[in-house]
Amino acid sequence: MARKRRYTVSDGKLVLVLEEAEEGGYVVTSPFDPELITQAESVEEAFENARDAALALRHSRARLFKRLSAPTPGSCPGALGS
Repeated sequence: MARKRRYTVSDGKLVLVLEEAEEGGYVVTSPFDPELITQAESVEEAFENARDAALALRHSRARLFKRLSAPTPGSCPGALGS
C-alpha cells in the first residue's frame, strides 16, 4: 500500500494540512484548530472550503457560548423572578 502524502500549505493567513484521500482529492485539516476538517479536489478549493468551515465553526461556537453564558431562571440570586 502506498503511503499517503501530506502537504502543509499557507496563503499567509491560513495554514492547512492536505492529506491525499483514497478516493482522490484531499482531506483538509488545520494544525491550529482540530475541529476544522473538510475536503477538496485542489489546493485552491482547500482554502475556499477551509474558510467556509472556519466561518461555520466561529458561528457555531458563538451560539454555543451565548447559550452557555445566558442566565437561567434561579441562577442569579436577587434577579427578577428568583
